[in-house]
Amino acid sequence: MERHIKYKRVLLKISGESFGDKQGRGIDTEQFIVLASEIQKISALGVELAIVVGGGNILRGARLGKVGKSRIKADQAGMIATAINGLLLQDILEESDVKSHVVSAVEIKNFTEPFVIQNCLSYLKEKEVVIFTGGTGNPYFTTDTAGALRAIEISADVLLKATGVDGVYTDDPKKNASAKLHKRLSYIEVLTHRLGVMDMTAVSLSMENKLPIIVFNMNIRENIQKAIMGEQVGTYIGE
Repeated sequence: MERHIKYKRVLLKISGESFGDKQGRGIDTEQFIVLASEIQKISALGVELAIVVGGGNILRGARLGKVGKSRIKADQAGMIATAINGLLLQDILEESDVKSHVVSAVEIKNFTEPFVIQNCLSYLKEKEVVIFTGGTGNPYFTTDTAGALRAIEISADVLLKATGVDGVYTDDPKKNASAKLHKRLSYIEVLTHRLGVMDMTAVSLSMENKLPIIVFNMNIRENIQKAIMGEQVGTYIGE
């Protein structure tokens, strides 16, 4: 089974809204359970999997910073929100006998592990899931950028960006019924046309390091596995 896998080491970026209710808010335990089931299947294939989780279901630092609050403090609170999602995901994964580690870019003693690249690489080689939280550890950077950065640091074969839509469209499919799905885009096309698929810093980092990105709908069962196996899912972004 493992010989059919196209991407052996994967960084999966999951937005915080994916852990919330239909409006992407709060904590929906069922969403964690569904995701844990998908991860269990991937782990069983022998894939080395790392995950970057967002915290937007609990708090979005950038949004809070626009209403008169300190952007730095708001982003710091957002980093803590990602750790909450990471710890809950770890708990459910381990109920499914999937060994995992919550690694944080910001120090949260007794609950998370500090980011030490050598430790993370060792976990991955042992086929243990690494859950990255705390973003990059710095304000003004999105978890998209954290996803690209961590993917490059662990030498991932691909960055999978899980979203609530099928991929990158020519226009907003929720507002324009005639919008068409791009199956493949270059980094330059995404940057030049500012398609908004993810943070521009994340795209630039990926381009500089030749890290392919696949944007897909995580609400469709087994899409993560299909992407890892090299099947056509969502939008592929690369050279």
